[in-house]
Amino acid sequence: MPAKLAIFGGAPVRSGLLPYSRQSVGEDDIAAVNAVLRSDWLTTGPMVEEFERSFALFAGTKHAVAVGNGTAALHAAYCAAGIGPGDEVIVPAMTFAATANAAVFLGATPVFADCDPETLLIDPKSVEALVTKKTKAVVAMDYTGQPCDYDALRTIADGKKLTLIADACHALGGFLNDRPTGSLADLNAFSFHPVKPIATGEGGMVTTDDPEMAVRMRCFRNHGITTDHRQRQEQGSWFYEMQALGYNYRLSDIQCALGVSQLKKAPAWTKRRQELAKMYDMAFSATKGLRPLSVRSGVSHAYHLYVIQLNLDLLAADRNDIFRALRAENIGVNVHYIPVHLHPYYRKNFGTREGLCPVAEKAYTCILSLPVFAAMTDKDADDVIAAMEKVLSYFAA
Repeated sequence: MPAKLAIFGGAPVRSGLLPYSRQSVGEDDIAAVNAVLRSDWLTTGPMVEEFERSFALFAGTKHAVAVGNGTAALHAAYCAAGIGPGDEVIVPAMTFAATANAAVFLGATPVFADCDPETLLIDPKSVEALVTKKTKAVVAMDYTGQPCDYDALRTIADGKKLTLIADACHALGGFLNDRPTGSLADLNAFSFHPVKPIATGEGGMVTTDDPEMAVRMRCFRNHGITTDHRQRQEQGSWFYEMQALGYNYRLSDIQCALGVSQLKKAPAWTKRRQELAKMYDMAFSATKGLRPLSVRSGVSHAYHLYVIQLNLDLLAADRNDIFRALRAENIGVNVHYIPVHLHPYYRKNFGTREGLCPVAEKAYTCILSLPVFAAMTDKDADDVIAAMEKVLSYFAA
């Protein structure tokens, strides 16, 4: 007889909640921040440049532009690409809302592409079918940390003279055919939210090889002004000009110091998440009722998320039932994501509807994100596996 679930009064697998992700902050990170707090520059100072240089080197690009968060990174990238009113931007349905919202900020219309059913990455065939004369850019989102099919997307983008943008917020530390994420598109956006591969509290970065786009983004993050406070001080000048409409999207030296320190640990953290994913893969290879997402050939997966798809035909429960049962076992599962076109804002303002992206919509009903972060122990992973097997065994049809 299956064990009694915690949701029905049984003993939970864990005594305390294991979150799906969280930051790791060490004494070296704290020391790096303290050094900035004792310095003369808390913002627009030397640590911003150091973080940008370090990140560009890590990502394999010529330029990196630090901004206040991942949404700001997307907004800056779209602006640098010249996206504006009347333009269409092809975005994935299976992503966080910011991927689409950043196009709306600029007066453009997001057009939602469906995903591949095995990986839930944007489907190049869907993208190609959506290109019109109004299309300005294609945005690929490296869902869960797996790089998209950039070869196919590049062919489409170059053939139609479109800008290719990567929402790489999940994918720091990943590779595609030995090329690091951050170097796979014309513009590549990252997030440093605490649940992401490295954390600066809030923070973001855009990488590119295009010097003109880098200049536009640096101006965009600083109110549209061509110089910042430190540059004017070094020049002995007070004079500045606002040459475009921009935003205050600056990232402080405090956050950049944390970013420099965290970035040094990114390879080891990526390796650890890959080890945890391998434990899950092995444990779930013969488990009825679920299947992990597929990994494409030539990919080194960064595993910001570990997502499984439930086979609801084999379960006497739906995804929400499984979610609640696992939470009661103190396994902090989550759901990533509600397809963006199903959000009320897009239904109301852009006329989107169910049936627009059927693969993403079907996947949404059966996906769960399992805990995976660098500080997890093997025991933590064993608890996730035990809880999943306990719950699926109970609900087996």
